[in-house]
Amino acid sequence: MEAGLLSRRHWLLALLAAAGAAPARAQHAAEPWPADRPLPPLVATDLAGRQWDLAALRGQPVLINFWATWCPPCKEEMPTLQTLHELESGRLTVLAVNVREGPRRVRRYLQSAGLTLPVLPDPEGEITRAWDMTVFPTTVLIDASGRPRQLVRGAVDWAGPQALDWIEALRS
Repeated sequence: MEAGLLSRRHWLLALLAAAGAAPARAQHAAEPWPADRPLPPLVATDLAGRQWDLAALRGQPVLINFWATWCPPCKEEMPTLQTLHELESGRLTVLAVNVREGPRRVRRYLQSAGLTLPVLPDPEGEITRAWDMTVFPTTVLIDASGRPRQLVRGAVDWAGPQALDWIEALRS
């Protein structure tokens, strides 16, 4: 590992710890995105009214997290996902797709938890079905060329070294 990458990792871990990001219990299964599975399109409007189009994000790594407020592991990992969103802004796009809940409920949860990352509501589950997501939370990691690399099912400590390795790999 390059010295610059190593020092960046230590710097990021220190910032995440200083920001008070409580690490999620890392109970997850990670695997490469299936080679024979095409990446579905993703075009949606977040709760703040901003339009997102996955195709337009090419050139930058993207993390898409499928979650819900009724899912304890989802809520457990959200603080580190929020911190990652803040610290990697401009270098990594973090999108959270909320599964089958109304915007009012989601807004209340986000406000009470102090979360500001972009949340794409999926109240009817259309996005979730198109992406074939059945376990929550599930995260898809997409590299800068728009190629899906990793599928991670379960809660992840996004401040942890394994997650930071996944994110760095998206840039290469």
